[in-house]
Amino acid sequence: MLSTVFKSVRLASTGSRALARPFAARSLATEAVVSHMPEEMDAPFTVTLPAEAFETYMLDLPSYELTTSKAELIQMYKDMVTVRRMETAADALYKAKKIRGFHLSIGEEAIAVGIEHAITPDDQVITAYRCHGFAYMRGASVKKILAELMGRSEGVSFGKGGSMHIFAPNFFGGNGIVGAQVPVGAGLAFAKHYLGLPHTTFALYGDGAANQGQVFEAYNMAKLWKLPCVFACENNKYGMGTSAARSSALTEYHKRGQYIPGLKVDGMDVLACKLASSFAREYTTTGNGPLVMEYSTYRYGGHSMSDPGTTYRTREEIQRMRSTHDPVTGLRDRLTSWGVISEEELKAVDKEIRAYVEKEVAEAEASPPPEASPDVLFQDVYIKGTEIPVLRGRIPDENYTFEK
Repeated sequence: MLSTVFKSVRLASTGSRALARPFAARSLATEAVVSHMPEEMDAPFTVTLPAEAFETYMLDLPSYELTTSKAELIQMYKDMVTVRRMETAADALYKAKKIRGFHLSIGEEAIAVGIEHAITPDDQVITAYRCHGFAYMRGASVKKILAELMGRSEGVSFGKGGSMHIFAPNFFGGNGIVGAQVPVGAGLAFAKHYLGLPHTTFALYGDGAANQGQVFEAYNMAKLWKLPCVFACENNKYGMGTSAARSSALTEYHKRGQYIPGLKVDGMDVLACKLASSFAREYTTTGNGPLVMEYSTYRYGGHSMSDPGTTYRTREEIQRMRSTHDPVTGLRDRLTSWGVISEEELKAVDKEIRAYVEKEVAEAEASPPPEASPDVLFQDVYIKGTEIPVLRGRIPDENYTFEK
């Protein structure tokens, strides 16, 4: 049952290694029920997800039914495979010494894809390190993301920002300071609230950042002002090298809001992520104020590229997660078992995505670096067309004062 997914990682009796059973085996294809499968690709149908896929705090989830279509399920699969291939390509470019360093999100693809399929383009997303998948889902191309990682001029931030400064429409990074994106996310939500716009903000952070004081300050203000903000913890069970149970007295992160309702979801199941995210959007944009969410997930790689990820957990644990809880394989099993698409058609999809990512990688590598001129450092500070006459702070003579 999925309830075992949400058990905290217990400590081993000695040393820093956590016991290698934070998740139990399951079969996604048999845990969701389809009422009727239509012939048409775009025809809607209902999938009933198991109650065990969610846990609530001071909250009732009104429905476990998700409305989707064959076309959307296939698109979700394409999205997750594209994100994974992009991350795998970034891994290879790092090993080829073309990228300095970053944080991979392989294993966590269902969260970015599930959220994007639940929100509108006018909703906002902000996160921290593992941002590539979110940037892609918000509209940045694989080429621009990888070019940014390599410091090339055709990157999202023109090669000046790197992995933690990747942006897209209504996607505000990629932020390097642990937990600092959470109050920024609350500020983004405040702007929407102030302007009376019916949009929400997903402020994402990890289980390691969940203990930052500024996170709780953001909770407090968001609750006081009833901000349309989803505080979303991606709990992948480990910080840089420490299991959640060693760093957090309360590992049920959806309960951390105390006076804010919470919702916990299986972050390895893209359909559960979409349903929970849809509920969160509806809840926060109808005057209820903020919501604390916890996506229970798992990273296959280390914390960063310099971390092998095997000194504080066993290789057997990682392999078991790959074989029993993989979000891509889980959706693939559903697609074939429900008769949405055949294995042969899925192979063709995989081949198409592989070719697309390889093409994007080649074009990103061919992109030149930024111009070798000091002037480049002072460009692109403002959105084009909004620049002030003189950029303040370069030299004293250029301090600009607005006309009265």
